[in-house]
Amino acid sequence: MSTPDERDGVVTRDAVPAWRRPELGLALTVLGLGVFVIVGTAGVTAAASTLGLGPRFFPLLVGSAMILIGVCYVLDVLRGGHGDPEESEDVDAAAPADWRGVGLVSVIFLLFAGLLDLLGWVVAAALLFFGLALALGARERLRAAAVAVVLSVATYLAFVKGLGVTLPAGLLDGVI
Repeated sequence: MSTPDERDGVVTRDAVPAWRRPELGLALTVLGLGVFVIVGTAGVTAAASTLGLGPRFFPLLVGSAMILIGVCYVLDVLRGGHGDPEESEDVDAAAPADWRGVGLVSVIFLLFAGLLDLLGWVVAAALLFFGLALALGARERLRAAAVAVVLSVATYLAFVKGLGVTLPAGLLDGVI
């Protein structure tokens, strides 16, 4: 533990106990989310796909990784580790947050969640990917739309045909 800096009277980060630092809160959140994913996945019952992987495989993989990362992060914080300030030539740490961008992305995700059952995965995900591309600064709209359609169809086929997960077909019911 360090003491206050005698030159300007500022207390350094190391003077704050580890259990009171924001990094510990984030570490515990990651750990808790990992446990939440594992517990939630335990209730899923479905047959394995033709590849031998069922709908529980990826959530178990992600949940396990989150638990491992969370435990390592908690131990690091308790041993005195902390996040370093952002240092990059093209990052302005004093710049205000882009709340407009955060709001747009949030609205796009909420619209996706609301329209998923009505429109189906392929259409709703294409709109999601296209909207996110525009909100995050894509300039070529035609390319963004094409990539969005390809991604939505590819993810639909990967989950439905590859993993045996049922996704809503919506408007394309009977076509795909």
